[in-house]
Amino acid sequence: MKAEDIDFYNLGFEFIETETMYVVDYKEGTWSEGKLVPFGSFEISPGACILNYGQGIFEGMKALKTKDGEIVLFRPGENAKRLNESAERMLIPSYDEETFIEAVKQVVKANKQYVPPADSGGALYIRPIIIGNGPILGVAPAKEYKLIIFTVPVGPYFPEGFKGIDLEISLKYTRAAPGGTGYAKTCCNYAGTMKPAKETKEKGFAQIIYLDAVHKRYIDEVGTANFFAVIDGKLATPKLTGTILPGITRKSVLELASRELGMDIEERDISYEEVFEDRCTEAFCTGTAAVITPIASITLNEKKRVFNNREPGEITVKLYDLLTGIQRLEKEDKYGWVVKVE
Repeated sequence: MKAEDIDFYNLGFEFIETETMYVVDYKEGTWSEGKLVPFGSFEISPGACILNYGQGIFEGMKALKTKDGEIVLFRPGENAKRLNESAERMLIPSYDEETFIEAVKQVVKANKQYVPPADSGGALYIRPIIIGNGPILGVAPAKEYKLIIFTVPVGPYFPEGFKGIDLEISLKYTRAAPGGTGYAKTCCNYAGTMKPAKETKEKGFAQIIYLDAVHKRYIDEVGTANFFAVIDGKLATPKLTGTILPGITRKSVLELASRELGMDIEERDISYEEVFEDRCTEAFCTGTAAVITPIASITLNEKKRVFNNREPGEITVKLYDLLTGIQRLEKEDKYGWVVKVE
C-alpha cells in the first residue's frame, strides 16, 4: 500500500505491506552481505525446516517519530542480543549484532514514509525473522537460513489504547514448561497460544493470563506480554526462570521504577491468589507492542478483581509517561536507550 493512502490516525495492529525489506542468506557456513529488496514473496522448499519442524525465530521492534520529526529506535541492541539468545536455543547461526542494528536502520530509512506522525500514537513496527529455509528430513537443524526484516505501520496493539483491559486466568492452558523454549522468541511458541486467546476473547476478555505449567498457581505471562503488579507498595513481576520472554520493555520498566520512582522491585513467583487480595493495588502488562497497558480486571472462574474502578493506577501512569516520554525524546534519555535512525 502506498503511504499516502494510509490513515495514520486510525491504524490498528494489522498487516499493511510497505515497499522495502532487508534480506540475508546463510549458506555454506557464512551469512551473505545483506541487501534491500522490494517487499515480496520468495520461494521455499516444501522440505524447509521451518515448515516441517518450526525452526524459526523473530523479534519485535518499533521505529517512532518524535515531535521534531526525527525517527528513533528504542534499545535496538537489546533486540539484537535477544535474537542471538533465541538463535542459540534453536540451533540457528548467530548474526552480528552491530550489523543487525545497521540493517534495521537501513530498512527503516527505506520505509520512512510509513512512520506514523508523532501525534498519531502509531509506530513503524519492525519484524526481523530468521528461518531455517534449507530442506531437511530428519529432526535436525537446517543447513541454510534466511534473515528477513520487514516493516508495518501500526496503531495500538490493544484497541483500548492506554485504558484498562479485562483478563482471564486460565487453569486449562499453559504456555511453556521448565526446560523448554519459553524464553526464546521462536515461532513455534506462539501457534499454541492462538486457541486460548480466541476462546477468552469470545468471552469478552482482551487476553489470557497463563500460569506456570508445574503448579498452575504462579503467573507466567499475559498472552504475549509480561505481567506486573503493585503489591504492598512494591513493583512485582514474575522472575526469569526460562518459561517467560525476557521482555525489553519489562527490563526498562524495572529500571525506571527503581531509579526514577524509587520503588522496591521484586522479581519473584506471584501466585494468582495475591492479585485478588487488597494489598495488590495495580496491575499492568508490558511489551514492544503493548507498551504499558493497564489491567482493569482479572477473572478466575466466577471470581473477579477490579482495579482502581477500571482506571489506570498511579504507578502505571507514571511509568507509562516516563517510558513513552523517553522513547519519543520528550523526556531526557539518561540511559542512552534511544538510537536515532538518521
